[in-house]
Amino acid sequence: MSWIVLIFSGMLEAVWAVSLGKSEGFTKLWPTVFFGVAIVMSMLGLAYAMREISIGTAYAVWVGIGAALTVAYGMFFGGESISLLKILLLTGLIGCVVGLKFVE
Repeated sequence: MSWIVLIFSGMLEAVWAVSLGKSEGFTKLWPTVFFGVAIVMSMLGLAYAMREISIGTAYAVWVGIGAALTVAYGMFFGGESISLLKILLLTGLIGCVVGLKFVE
């Protein structure tokens, strides 16, 4: 159960990161609301997962999922450039996150 919660927490990290950018310095209401809800839920999920998963592994997985999804969002919806190198690096990051699950 902790791993499922951790994965969803990592996804919520991407939600709050994207919402933070869209809030334009907390001047736009709905992105600011999404940011607030997502960051609280993401942190609660991370804290829950850390009850059974070591802090180093849990944090690395949480950050890795959030970073990969945030970069992917930027490439597909945010106007960031898409390159083979970015895709390879994201694939490597995801592979490392999966690897941490297997060694935990």
